[in-house]
Amino acid sequence: MRALVVDHSEAGPIRFADVDEPVPSTGEALVEVRHIGLNFGELNYVHQWPAGAVHGHDAAGVVVRAASDGSGPPEGTRVAVGMAPHAWAERVAVSPASLGTVPKGVDLADAAALGIAGVTALRVLRKRSLLARDVLITGASGGVGHFAVQLAALAGARVTALVGSPERAAGLRELGADKVLTELAALAELAETGGRFDLVLDTVGGPLVAQAWNSLAEGGTIHLVGYSSGQETTFPAGALFGFGEPRSIATFGDMTPTSGELTELLGLMAAGRLSAPVGLRGGWQDVDDAVQALFARKVHGKVVLDVA
Repeated sequence: MRALVVDHSEAGPIRFADVDEPVPSTGEALVEVRHIGLNFGELNYVHQWPAGAVHGHDAAGVVVRAASDGSGPPEGTRVAVGMAPHAWAERVAVSPASLGTVPKGVDLADAAALGIAGVTALRVLRKRSLLARDVLITGASGGVGHFAVQLAALAGARVTALVGSPERAAGLRELGADKVLTELAALAELAETGGRFDLVLDTVGGPLVAQAWNSLAEGGTIHLVGYSSGQETTFPAGALFGFGEPRSIATFGDMTPTSGELTELLGLMAAGRLSAPVGLRGGWQDVDDAVQALFARKVHGKVVLDVA
């Protein structure tokens, strides 16, 4: 079968290859993949995976063989695959713990956009009650950011979205952002006027983290879920000292089973309360162009490719 595998050469980060058919264990379903969802992190950090390995973690398709132990969805079920290894192939063997059943009315391509981005946003925002809280989402035009803006607004938060340019601000207010900032200086000005955030979900890293720290309320937390800027973070002397209720910076790397969160997110989609941030859609034969567009920051939201 055809698959996208890790390529460590200059032509990488991924390439097409013919690979062996997956052989499911007793506790795995065989899924025929219809769409794959690309994420910046798994493409930018391919050195963490062996060359030639089938890559990717997010997809959507149809169960063509249920798990032989009776667990998981039956044959014919439409499913979303989230945070599962080796997902960018024509077929993949998946534990039911990484599957969410796609409800009627939800497009499979939209379901493929969930995975890492949607589950990450949901898990971080559940760390505390958000009702009437002030939340900052950085890199809000990306996949995690688009989901986070919507979920925070649904939870009753006052949402501020920060993006890198006015062009990347499009549509964020419609998704639930109360304020949209397009420059780091605007965040500094907000802090000077007393603007403080109870929770910050940061996907950018670099100097932005230090600036967000200055805007953090007592008892607030910055959750680091990415570092797309590739820049270092430097805190001025004394910046991490303060009085009052402690503030904190938390890392994120939760790779536990995603079935529960996928099911909840798909339910919100079916109810019309959550939309998939698909900024680029095409065939997987055009994956090289899609990767270049993602790296060039030309995509607002997620890249979803159809497997043909």
